Amino acid sequence: MTDTAEPIDAATANSGGRSLRFGTKAYLYASLLIVAAIIIIPLITTALGGFKTLGELRGNAFGLPSTWMWSNYGDILMSHRYWLQMGNSLLIAGLTVFLVLALSAMAAFVFAHVRFFGSQFLLNYFLIGLMFPAATAILPLFIRIRDLGLLDTYWGVVLPQVAFGLGMSILLFRNYFRGLPSELFDAAFVDGAGYFRFFWHIALPLSRPIIATVGIISFVGSWNSYILPLIMLNTESRYPWPLGIMVYRGEFSTDWQLILAFITLTITPTIVVFFAAQKHIIAGLTAGAVK
Repeated sequence: MTDTAEPIDAATANSGGRSLRFGTKAYLYASLLIVAAIIIIPLITTALGGFKTLGELRGNAFGLPSTWMWSNYGDILMSHRYWLQMGNSLLIAGLTVFLVLALSAMAAFVFAHVRFFGSQFLLNYFLIGLMFPAATAILPLFIRIRDLGLLDTYWGVVLPQVAFGLGMSILLFRNYFRGLPSELFDAAFVDGAGYFRFFWHIALPLSRPIIATVGIISFVGSWNSYILPLIMLNTESRYPWPLGIMVYRGEFSTDWQLILAFITLTITPTIVVFFAAQKHIIAGLTAGAVK
């Protein structure tokens, strides 16, 4: 009786464990499906809305278009204004990403491996920027950019974006650099390498995941920025794509179907870049989480 009872208890325990694990997986998958639906459904609705007429969009906002208006996308792609605004957005985002990566990587390496008086205070000073979005300081930013003579220039948009992007970037880089094996430092210093050579030849080549993570975050933030270009730029030829939407807004009516088509075409590059670097982004964000 004792021999037969023990397997039954073990089987019961195993079945209970399996049911618990199945319930946990079902909950996780259901949660992920809900989150995915919240993100994907508006994107699909926006893309489909670009194929409709204005009247059909008002009467059937979420269904498939009865007549596919390919001309909505074709007219935008054939316009010179669209490519000019895409080029402006790409230039501003490219400069922002380059400066954020260069400055935050060097600063984070110093905070992670060089000890000096006031380092923690200086790090906290950079991290204070995480508490305030750029919109809260738009008036002081405008006055500073005006005094520097950078109004209506690309640098007038790039420099504030870099300043507000350094806090998060330094934090991510610093955590990644601190997670690198200490044996690498010991071996490099024994071979006569200084801090700069170690940073350039060892730390950076091993930091591709966090570089991709910070780069994508900075790129998407700059690509979708609206308030800074609106305040700093006055010439239409320098407008990035978020300001280009205003072209389709009239005094008495708005061509919403063209706005949806325009938004679909302009957010597509960020989606493609995100999926291309998805593996590196996940690796960069989870680096150092498990020892």
